[in-house]
Amino acid sequence: MDKKVCIIIPTYNNEATLSEVISEVLSISADVLVVNDGSTDSTESILQSFPTLGYISYETNQGKGYALRKGFEHAFERGYDYAITLDSDGQHEPENIRDLLDQIQFLEMETVLMGSRNMSQEGIPKKSSFGNKFSSFWVWFNTGVRLSDTQTGFRAYPLGPISKKKWYSKKFEFEVEILVRLAWEGVEIKEVPVHVNYPEDRVSHFRPFRDFARISVLNTLFFFLTLGYFAPKRLFFTKGEHNIFTQIKQEFQRRQDDPIHMAGSVGLGLFFGVFPIWGFQMVAAFFVASLLKLNRVIVLTFSNISLPPLIPVIILSSYFFGSFFVKEKVLIPDFSEITLETIYLQLHQYLVGAVILSCALGLLGFGFAYILMKARGK
Repeated sequence: MDKKVCIIIPTYNNEATLSEVISEVLSISADVLVVNDGSTDSTESILQSFPTLGYISYETNQGKGYALRKGFEHAFERGYDYAITLDSDGQHEPENIRDLLDQIQFLEMETVLMGSRNMSQEGIPKKSSFGNKFSSFWVWFNTGVRLSDTQTGFRAYPLGPISKKKWYSKKFEFEVEILVRLAWEGVEIKEVPVHVNYPEDRVSHFRPFRDFARISVLNTLFFFLTLGYFAPKRLFFTKGEHNIFTQIKQEFQRRQDDPIHMAGSVGLGLFFGVFPIWGFQMVAAFFVASLLKLNRVIVLTFSNISLPPLIPVIILSSYFFGSFFVKEKVLIPDFSEITLETIYLQLHQYLVGAVILSCALGLLGFGFAYILMKARGK
């Protein structure tokens, strides 16, 4: 039996491009639903100019995630099996809808199809490219699913599993939440190459600092859930390509002809795993790995030596190591002997030891990984 598919277009103050996008989509399918997320421009008039168009409007802007959730609920209640989503800012090519419609009919299991953009093509903003790489890593870490474009708004979702869950986020981070939580439920995620445009009059409502912060908070929450449950599950109970050990092994096999590159990735990861910038270690590691064009998966994997069970060991080792390199060596006193001066001396000793230990561990990791890869190559 053919799957019934609805095309959902969330929109907020995109009057310059909305009419053209709707016209092109309607030429492909009549099953279109636009969600007007509290627009204050002429959006409502534009929607009313299409007599056969289905749409939902509400007065107060709630966020893209909320708009998508309302669209999914509406489509599922009307018996649709899948929803294809695309943005109303004109960046997506509606012609690509045909590709998704065709592939949906041949899916044997519930699957999310991601419209993967070529992030290296001309016109892609650099901040979008870096943000996408950062987001893609976290999706991989939390789910084991490797995707090249996790920030695309052009997707096809199975409505069955979506309808069974309660969703929490309302803004742009919803597109991360839904990917990760569906993957945890065993829903397949596949990529489909698509073309995009960035028109001059395109309006983006993504607020770099505020929305990136919200996404980072969500990723942090997923990070702890992954460490506590989903990573051990993937590590010990998952077979095949989604197993963590298998994926790390594949990374080394993929670059086995470049031992310096991979050893450098291991060394940099270990360096940041100990370097005393708690809370920012993985962000800094990801940024430097991107800057040096090292393997981000390996760098971030090895930077995770600073996990909760090892944190006391790392701090005490740094403190002990620092005692050899400071003039005024201090021991850990009892609480009755703590003063501002001893706190300063202890902090100084720890920081010195942590910096030196991170460098030493990074060099050792580099050397060990290099020797192993050279020996394996022979």
